[in-house]
Amino acid sequence: MAIKGIETKEAFAKLVEKTKAKSGYKDPIGFGVARVDRGQLTPSKILQASFPVVNWNENFGSAAVFVAALDEAGIEVDFSGSEFVCDVKKKFVKNAMAAFEPFLEEAMGDAHKNVQVIQHLDFIAQNEGLEKDFRLVFLFEDAAPKSVEAVYLKLYALSTGKAPLRSLNLSGAFGVLENVAWSMNVPIELAWLRENEIEMKLDGTFPVIEGVDKFPRFLQHVIPADNTRILDASKVRMGAQLAAGTTVMPGASYINFNAGTTGPVMVEGRISSSAIVGAGSDVGGGASILGVLSGTNGNPVSIGKNTLLGANSVTGIPLGDGCIVDAGIAILEGTKVSISSAQMEKIKEVNPEFEYVLGEETYVFKGLDLAGFHGLHFRQDSITGALKVFRSQREVVLNSELH
Repeated sequence: MAIKGIETKEAFAKLVEKTKAKSGYKDPIGFGVARVDRGQLTPSKILQASFPVVNWNENFGSAAVFVAALDEAGIEVDFSGSEFVCDVKKKFVKNAMAAFEPFLEEAMGDAHKNVQVIQHLDFIAQNEGLEKDFRLVFLFEDAAPKSVEAVYLKLYALSTGKAPLRSLNLSGAFGVLENVAWSMNVPIELAWLRENEIEMKLDGTFPVIEGVDKFPRFLQHVIPADNTRILDASKVRMGAQLAAGTTVMPGASYINFNAGTTGPVMVEGRISSSAIVGAGSDVGGGASILGVLSGTNGNPVSIGKNTLLGANSVTGIPLGDGCIVDAGIAILEGTKVSISSAQMEKIKEVNPEFEYVLGEETYVFKGLDLAGFHGLHFRQDSITGALKVFRSQREVVLNSELH
């Protein structure tokens, strides 16, 4: 069977409505068509999935068309699970092309990108053949991903900014993805390299390996904003999120997956998984923001706006706006710091919720007690070595509606 007679946008709308009325139908939270790279030794293994268009809580009409096109091609979508993945066949492409007929002439540039995907698949089907290189992916729940394609779709959603950082379930992703050698943008099975090592090295065809990892690099899949700079592609992992204006310098910088920036940020240090840095902040050379698995007791770290993390400093607690951590200092949840009574009054001006008992000359806190506070300057006494906190001289602008 095939979809026929969709010549007007009204007919298209009726097809969408009919499809959505199907028993058990659910709008997906995410969907898209991906080109997949398969194992050289084991073709059944998916090593990578590249999505030209990522749909995330949007374009539900296109999702319904994809479901209808599959149905007419004899493939029934299972809506009962958290995800559904299938091969893209020529019949599906033909049906989708027929359903998108009213939009074909308009599909260019930023208009109707899902239609553009189907148009190009139709071209490939007619000239090269689809074989098993393309997969259609639906996510119906934000559950732990079961397939490589589902992991990649979520990583795309994060890296394109369609889903907020820390908002998606990536539990078990490391177990789903294959550990592969990356040569340019091509993933290569390690077992295949071992099997062919002698021949390739004698022939001079052994590939240039840029890294071995389960995750690809951010720039292998995502085109950043025009005013975003990444000076070394190896420094940003796929699944990171970089707001426009972010600069990632070479050297000690690194941004892990499910971590990143919310505005223009200078990054010369490490932003570990789950860590988020606010606009106008500076992560100094060799500075490290700890992740949930590296010293924060499972608590994700957020760094506010206009905050400076000095060179080689370590931050393991959330910080508010306008803070400074001096170079070489480590501020962890259990780190003891002292604050004089005079500085306490100044700090409370920008942190009205800060409660303490009056009358002490010096107050001692753990780092966790100050988590999320604005305008803190962490310094080390050069004589005694004691860590002290002062009111930062950096400007702090609070939301008048909240304070």
